[in-house]
Amino acid sequence: MTFFSFVFRSFELNQLQNVYAMIYAVEEINRNNRLLPGMKVGYQIFDNCLSASWALQAALSSVGGEATSCTFVNKSATFKFNKQGNKKKVLFISYWSTCPCLSDRRLYPNFFRTIPSDIYQARTLARLAKHFKWTWIGAVVMQDDYGLGAIKVTVRGENIVTDAREAALTIQASTAKVIIIFAWFSVVRELFVTSSDLFQHPATSRVACGVFGVAIRSSTIDGFEAYIRGLHPSQRPDNEFLREYWEKEFGCAPVSSSSASLPPCNGTESLYGVHSRFTDMSQLRVTYNVYLAVYAAAHALHSLLSCPNTDTSTSNCSSPHQVTPGERFYFQGGDIPAKYDLVNWQKSPEGSLRLSLIGKVDGFDIDLNETGIQWSTGSSQVPVAVCSVSCAPGTRKAEKKGKPSCCFDCITCASGEISNKTDSLNCHRCPPEYWSNAKGTACIPRQQDFLSLDETLGITLTTVAVSGAVVTAAVFVVFLYYRQTPMVRANNSELSFLLLVSLKLCFLCSLVFIGRPSVWSCRFQQAAFGISFVLSISCLQVKTMVVLAAFRSTRPVAGMFVKWFGPRNQRGSIIICVVWLSVSPPEPHLDLSVQGPTVTLECAMESVLGFSLVLGYIGLLACTCLLLAFLARKLPDNFNEAKLITFSMLIFCAVWVAFVPAYVSSPGKYSVAVEIFAILASSYGLFIFAPKCYIILFKPEKNSKRHSAHARDKYNVTLRLYSL
Repeated sequence: MTFFSFVFRSFELNQLQNVYAMIYAVEEINRNNRLLPGMKVGYQIFDNCLSASWALQAALSSVGGEATSCTFVNKSATFKFNKQGNKKKVLFISYWSTCPCLSDRRLYPNFFRTIPSDIYQARTLARLAKHFKWTWIGAVVMQDDYGLGAIKVTVRGENIVTDAREAALTIQASTAKVIIIFAWFSVVRELFVTSSDLFQHPATSRVACGVFGVAIRSSTIDGFEAYIRGLHPSQRPDNEFLREYWEKEFGCAPVSSSSASLPPCNGTESLYGVHSRFTDMSQLRVTYNVYLAVYAAAHALHSLLSCPNTDTSTSNCSSPHQVTPGERFYFQGGDIPAKYDLVNWQKSPEGSLRLSLIGKVDGFDIDLNETGIQWSTGSSQVPVAVCSVSCAPGTRKAEKKGKPSCCFDCITCASGEISNKTDSLNCHRCPPEYWSNAKGTACIPRQQDFLSLDETLGITLTTVAVSGAVVTAAVFVVFLYYRQTPMVRANNSELSFLLLVSLKLCFLCSLVFIGRPSVWSCRFQQAAFGISFVLSISCLQVKTMVVLAAFRSTRPVAGMFVKWFGPRNQRGSIIICVVWLSVSPPEPHLDLSVQGPTVTLECAMESVLGFSLVLGYIGLLACTCLLLAFLARKLPDNFNEAKLITFSMLIFCAVWVAFVPAYVSSPGKYSVAVEIFAILASSYGLFIFAPKCYIILFKPEKNSKRHSAHARDKYNVTLRLYSL
């Protein structure tokens, strides 16, 4: 006769249900004439009294001298019994031992189990955490082989109250939003499985709502509920466990009981109206594993009897057998394929907690109804459990020193750099023609910037330039109208008209610098600037030389000065400009050297030498003119313009000396504004006609031959010299 021994812990209703699942399976097998024909199987049940030693002793006592034995013991006695069982060649089938170490066939060749190894449950939890993108989680685990695979906060079963309080304080101080509990029900009572009394506890109810867990798979056992509810002590008078349960459930002593402290039962008591964990068939998890284990052992015996020579090469011995209707069962080594239920504690409309099935795990496949999950937050939104929130596009990740890799800071990309992916490790610089947008997520073309007529600065400079040209034109009209008066004829009226024309060109040439640069505007602006200023200064220089030639020089020397430095012979600037514009003319160019969302469109001087020669030539004329004017400053006032020319040239030289550093240091379009300002300021500085206009318009009595007789005589000499 073959028998099964079952060692369990008294007095747990779930364990009692497991016991009767074994009994029910044994009775089914004995009624099946095809599974083990001509053979009956029996069972023995032992109480481990909460002691692994007692469980080991009870289990070993059941295998002494027996030919065939299949033993079912609980988790605590598994390792000890295996060492003894291996020596006796005892088939050991566990419904509860989950340690991954028991999968080692070298150490435990006779061990089998109908519950998956813990490693599959841990992997499932890890895959779910990855699926929900949880990277910063806390873990409360048992300080034993079951829980040490996920060490963060550990608790000990023998000191659960103190350790649980410490774990709670640690969780409260933690920044983790998701806590994984990896512990047996004895520590956190059936947190991943079912427990109706746990649901009813108020404190547990507040915490447990929204718990999402991996549970041992649940299944149904045909006819088992009717079998349980039909149990009665009168039918099994020798069953002490049933009698003890009966006394606790109904508060009376069955006929077979020897208890004197309880009143006798009236015989009408029945389990059909009882709702307890013993009669609850909605979540048959471990109970179903017990049922499978018995049938697995029975089919193993069937295969053994079908292959008396232990030749497993035949198909009858190696093919899998039907365990229960609708369930095909086989071992992989000593393990069962991993199958779990994904469960969620949810609050019902009535306010009570209920366990909802929201997915299944079959090996590596996870079938999850994510929309059916009720989280503790009260919403269907998946909780965020990260040490650091993902870095949005426009930022980059920067690791925190001394922290795990999932803890980081999000650094905003610098201007001109972008990141267009979430959790980017680096920011990438935009090409020179592009710049980052406001969010730092994309490179956009840089906006072209130039001194425009639409902006305040451009309008101001244009107004000043036009005003100067208008004033110059007005003076030209006045001088033309009064051209025969002594005041206009003094100091050579032809030079005065030429100077007014050149000054007007100086004012107008500044307008060419305003607006979008083009090929022709870039070439014309520098040429117009150089030629107009050279012509203006040449006129002033000749005016000064004429004065000196008339009063202090002999006729041949004076003629030489006028001949070589007259405005008609100042062709140097024209030559320089022609060569410059022919060899290396200025071109419109984007100044990409300056960083920013805008890029300046400017007239780039391909040849700095040409611009330097123009400025140098103008500077040479200005210095010469200033020197000559200084020498002629004390000549007779009625004829002399040297003081005004000296003052104007001082202004001119001061403006252009300050221009060079200001131009070099000004960014973008402001360098163009500085150049325009220098042109306008020096143009106004060269304007020496204000005193003459005042006399002509407001003091006409001074514009007479008597006041300019001496000037007329000197003017005739000058005119003859100039005509040379």
